[in-house]
Amino acid sequence: MLDPALLGRPVHLLPSFAGAFAEDMTAMLSAPGWRRYWSSFELAQVAFERAPEGGALRWLSMSGPHGVAAVAFERALLVGLLEARYSAKGPARPLSDPAGERVTATEERLAVTLTQQLFEVLAMRVRVAASAAGVEVERRAAASTPTAATPAAAPGKNAWVLAVTLREPQGGSTARCFMAPDARMMGLILQALQPERPQRAQRTGESIGTSLKVKLDGRLISHEITLEALFGLKVGDVIPVSVGRADVLLDEARLFTAAVAEHKGKLCLTSFEDAE
Repeated sequence: MLDPALLGRPVHLLPSFAGAFAEDMTAMLSAPGWRRYWSSFELAQVAFERAPEGGALRWLSMSGPHGVAAVAFERALLVGLLEARYSAKGPARPLSDPAGERVTATEERLAVTLTQQLFEVLAMRVRVAASAAGVEVERRAAASTPTAATPAAAPGKNAWVLAVTLREPQGGSTARCFMAPDARMMGLILQALQPERPQRAQRTGESIGTSLKVKLDGRLISHEITLEALFGLKVGDVIPVSVGRADVLLDEARLFTAAVAEHKGKLCLTSFEDAE
């Protein structure tokens, strides 16, 4: 089914923004400040999806100059990062399911730190995309600074999220985190992706009524016969018809009726009247 909220919006171009965000994140993963936390994982995929359902994820939100974004991590990712950081070689085995384990204060602090890092990358990408597309942002908003990460409610089921898939290179396991931009930030992203429409020069004093062209079709005769009579037709048979007022159609929509006249050997339509 069509979502009215998506009509007229370049959602088909969202993969290009996700690709640019993936390039930014790949560069950041190699930075010294990031390797301390992310060194045991590599980026596998970034894609826009609908928000995940279920209450297993814990969401943290941050607000900045271009809007608010909520971030959530699968616990397997957080636990895997902690194991890699505090063990000698990192998780060489497949990531374990920590569903039955207690959430520690260290895990919560790690989630806050990673939320801040991911939000900074997303905010930078939105800022660069909006600036490149010439999208104007309020000066007051541009001068504001990001807030601290705070607990947030899960986004609605129809909300967009950037789903980031990370792979543990030794064991091959994957885990995901999600970033959900709010309506304002998502609007800026879509504005930045909106392709430029060629503007056609309009002559001075020329109204749209004189420059807009439409194709009209004239239906001179309409005659109904039975299917038996149709299959019984032979070459030379004559179908008696009478020519009255013709129908004038626009894409099969009947707009006018018109009289049929002959002028210099050609049939013409005249005396147009609005169709009832």
